[in-house]
Amino acid sequence: MLKQTTSAIALLLALAACEPSNTAKENEQKSAAQEEQVTAEQQSEKLAAFFETAMNERLALNPLQAERLGDRSRNDEWPDMSDEAEDKELQLYKDQLATLKTFDFDTLSPKDQLSYRIFELTAQRYIDNDKWRDYGYPVNQMFGWHAGAATHLMNVHRIDTVKDAEAYITRLQKMDGMMKELAAELQERADAGIQAPKFVYPYVIDSSRNIISGVPFDESGEDNVLFADFKKKVGKLEITDEEKAALTERAKEALTTGTKPGYEALIAKLGELQETATTDDGAWKFPKGDEFYAQSLKNNTTTDMTAEEIHQVGLDNVARIHEEMKAIMEQVGFEGTLQDFFEFTRTDDRFFLPNTEEGKAEYIKLANEYLDAMNAKVPEFFDLLPKAPMEVRAVEKFREESAGKAFYQRPALDGSRPGIFYANLRDTRFMPTYQLEALVYHEGIPGHHFQIALTQELEGVPLFQRTARFTAFSEGWGLYTEELGKDMGFYQDPYSDFGRLAMELWRACRLVVDTGLHAKKWTREEAIQYLKDNTPNPEGDIVAAIERYVVMPGQATAYMVGKLKIKELREMARAELGDKFDWKAFHRVVLQNGAVPLSILEENVNAWVADLKKAS
Repeated sequence: MLKQTTSAIALLLALAACEPSNTAKENEQKSAAQEEQVTAEQQSEKLAAFFETAMNERLALNPLQAERLGDRSRNDEWPDMSDEAEDKELQLYKDQLATLKTFDFDTLSPKDQLSYRIFELTAQRYIDNDKWRDYGYPVNQMFGWHAGAATHLMNVHRIDTVKDAEAYITRLQKMDGMMKELAAELQERADAGIQAPKFVYPYVIDSSRNIISGVPFDESGEDNVLFADFKKKVGKLEITDEEKAALTERAKEALTTGTKPGYEALIAKLGELQETATTDDGAWKFPKGDEFYAQSLKNNTTTDMTAEEIHQVGLDNVARIHEEMKAIMEQVGFEGTLQDFFEFTRTDDRFFLPNTEEGKAEYIKLANEYLDAMNAKVPEFFDLLPKAPMEVRAVEKFREESAGKAFYQRPALDGSRPGIFYANLRDTRFMPTYQLEALVYHEGIPGHHFQIALTQELEGVPLFQRTARFTAFSEGWGLYTEELGKDMGFYQDPYSDFGRLAMELWRACRLVVDTGLHAKKWTREEAIQYLKDNTPNPEGDIVAAIERYVVMPGQATAYMVGKLKIKELREMARAELGDKFDWKAFHRVVLQNGAVPLSILEENVNAWVADLKKAS
């Protein structure tokens, strides 16, 4: 018996000698796994290094964006707007895309795969859009170098040292060349059939004249906005009064010998172009305008929806919102038609603050009160919160005539500047108080401030991804949060709830009028009339909006398309998960990757739902 047992043991030992032991197998497998992990980590590090290099290469061509992101090493420069510079940037994007393709996508982690896809998509979008580089309007009543240069100096260019002050002076001097280059660019585009409609020119000319008004340009007694800004910033430097005076005198000279002649040349060119401009408003008037508009819709909605499809979605939602508004009419006991109710809300004094400095200050105060209430409720619906603070400000006087109704400016990456919700208070009759609550949620918290500031603060995410822009996502999120406020228990005043619906209606009408203007050849007047007939907004508000849609083809369609998709995904998740649905978790899934195309957002939400269902 012992002999048999000994033989059996010998056999087992012999077999064991022919094969690795379990421990050896485990060590071998562990070693292989570690090697694979090291390879994956190396791949991830290599990809991260590529993304960093690529972003630095891009910022090297754009000193203003670099400065907004905290790099002030070239804060004495303006961007090069020449065709040669654009050719160089296009080639850079092509080269970077080719380098990206050398990475093996399948071996990347899910996080790196998302970054890869965002980089690929945005680079390809830039390359595709180059076909239309001379389309659109470099200056218009909404934005452009005529106003953008000044606002950059005032809001972004910091003066912490004498060197910063000298860089500011250099930029003032260089405005001469930049504005003359811009004037030549406008003429080239006009020669190619790309020219802003006639109504644009008075706005831009007036705005440009405002930049070169006041001391030292005239003897009005009031400092020019740039001169005042420079003196205020230099005044805080810890240098002698003599040094401050010397810098101020140099800035004065740069304004009169650099800034002034540049703007005068631009104004002269704008006056010439005004004479040849037409009243045709839509992109259809451009050579291959239909193709250009289709690309604009694709860029802004991140979908392949056609103009006709978007137009119909707009009509359907206008009808839906009108019915919801009629329910509020009954709630407040208003007798009459919906049009009667519109007229009541656009004219009754109870809905407007006085158009005085005191009234405007009260508007800002009310906005902050709404923000305080929302901030107290946010933790019940969000567990991902931005660190950056946010302020509410009135739009600066020099640009309030041409600026939009309200907008958000992202905070500085280095924390030196908060997020800013700007309200345009040039006339409080354009800013009814019943819309203020929804406006605060959209532009501030939990709208743009949450989405944009959180994106900038994401850890372990490449800078290019944190600054990537997908209008349907960001503006869709802003509009989504307006209605989210109702889910959170706000809009207790029925008129405020009507204001929420009025703002959603506004975005639904945008789908109709934007496609009407640019695809269906509506005139500016036809589009204005549609908004008059279907919204409660005042005429001045309506005219400004239509003029905005004219100069920004497709951009206005992103809001409603994005909002409808986010809400559709949320309701799908609620239906699929039932009691397991969690508001905080859903909002984390939406926001944790930064701005993404709507198709990728849908993938992310679907994966989250599937994982939760599998776990249960």
